[in-house]
Amino acid sequence: MCMVENIGKVKINLDLYSGVDLYSDGDVESEILDIVKAYPESEYDRIILERNSWPLLYHLSKQRENILSWYPFEKEASVLEVGAGCGAVTGAMLDRAGKVTALDLSKRRSLINANRHKDYDNLEVVVGNFNEAELSLKDKYDYITLIGVFEYGELYMGCENPYVTFLEKVNRLLKDGGKILIAIENRMGLKYFAGCKEDHVGKYFEGIEGYTQTSGVKTFSKHELEILLSEAGYEKYSFYYPYPDYKFPTAVYSDEFLPKAGELYNNIRNFDSDRWVLFDETKAFDTIISSGMFPVFSNSFFIEVEKKGD
Repeated sequence: MCMVENIGKVKINLDLYSGVDLYSDGDVESEILDIVKAYPESEYDRIILERNSWPLLYHLSKQRENILSWYPFEKEASVLEVGAGCGAVTGAMLDRAGKVTALDLSKRRSLINANRHKDYDNLEVVVGNFNEAELSLKDKYDYITLIGVFEYGELYMGCENPYVTFLEKVNRLLKDGGKILIAIENRMGLKYFAGCKEDHVGKYFEGIEGYTQTSGVKTFSKHELEILLSEAGYEKYSFYYPYPDYKFPTAVYSDEFLPKAGELYNNIRNFDSDRWVLFDETKAFDTIISSGMFPVFSNSFFIEVEKKGD
């Protein structure tokens, strides 16, 4: 049976929905849903400022789209957004690609996404688990995005080598010449040495110390990501370096265009919790840049991965 709801021009497909929202930020999501139903996007910044709420900033800030707004999507391309959440970056793709399929576990988050983008006729929202969707989706895609998603592979894949399995499943949904776009924190990012808590578990130095107290979520160094890509059979990929991080980037560097000394001065960006300030990150970045080590200590990565052969 086909279960579909329509919100404006957006179709929400519920065929794979389990009936339970397995991932949630709590009651604040109801507040966000009320906001996107009642106000146009032009009002979001005012509301964020007035209510002084980290979840509202995180889910509604237009700056979130910066991680993809620079990327040269093909105009008629099809995109599968895995883990679309409340649609923080969906708009960047709707404005640049032909069709976007936004997949998320949560119906409430999917409703937020649909309502905030209800005037777009190139969006379909699918509520369900990626493992089930991977088997049931009939289309193949030019791009598949994993923005803040890949680190949860252990939690959702449920197998011995979850991150490689995740990459292999994604590959099966790509068209020939298609690309995976991954955004993820660097567990060896300078901010974690300087006194920021690990983003997912809120513990100091947890990623640096190897996630000894954590299961279900894990980020990686550049070298570790390259190993995972190699193990999964990918040969063609490019790293980019969002600054200060991929969540609220103001610049995106590449190996061909790395930062210069003095450019990386906007480092106190932890809006969700307190942090230590153990040293001057700008001066440390200058030393890292002059040593040719910026790609190792970048706070986040954006990785473009080309489909491997079947």
